[in-house]
Amino acid sequence: MKPGVRIHPTAEVSPEAEIGAGTSVWHQAQIREGACIGTNCVIGKGVYIDSGVRIGNNVKIQNYVSVYHGVTVQDGVFIGPHVCFTNDKRPRAVNPDGSLKGSEDWVVSETRILEGAAIGANSVIVCGTTIGRWAMVGAGSVVTRDVPDYGLVWGNPARLQGFVCPCGERLQETGSCREDIVWMRCPKCGTDIPIPADVYQRIGG
Repeated sequence: MKPGVRIHPTAEVSPEAEIGAGTSVWHQAQIREGACIGTNCVIGKGVYIDSGVRIGNNVKIQNYVSVYHGVTVQDGVFIGPHVCFTNDKRPRAVNPDGSLKGSEDWVVSETRILEGAAIGANSVIVCGTTIGRWAMVGAGSVVTRDVPDYGLVWGNPARLQGFVCPCGERLQETGSCREDIVWMRCPKCGTDIPIPADVYQRIGG
């Protein structure tokens, strides 16, 4: 076991999973074979991490999150309690002939959660989507399409409502723009962030 790894006695961690130094795995979590979890992560109570899932460094996954095969989570991501990922766009238990579906009878649709993104409690992330760097998904949302970098989305289906700073504050327009860029500023820390004009125009859509 790597230095500083803490695994609660009730957790079920495959010996074929890789757990990075300083990571904590809490009560009744299950981590399948081939999963790879980075350093200094927190895996909360009842979390399920499927085979082959890749988790970056400094990731916090709160209680009862299900992370299924085909999901990749980059560094510094926050995933709130009871978030559910999916991995099959056309799920069925059986084939048309009534036979039980097996691993060869469906296609995984990959999902990516990029650096620093945050996903609010009870959200559902439909497979095949990418949630951009430092984006934020409001609690209870159903994400059915890609979320841009710094994008703030919520609702069912989730729609782009604005943009957020890495510090978490909602960005404000500065009035400075070019044909292809809208500059936005954080009122809390003063960071200026360029948003592509075509992405900015998606607000509310």
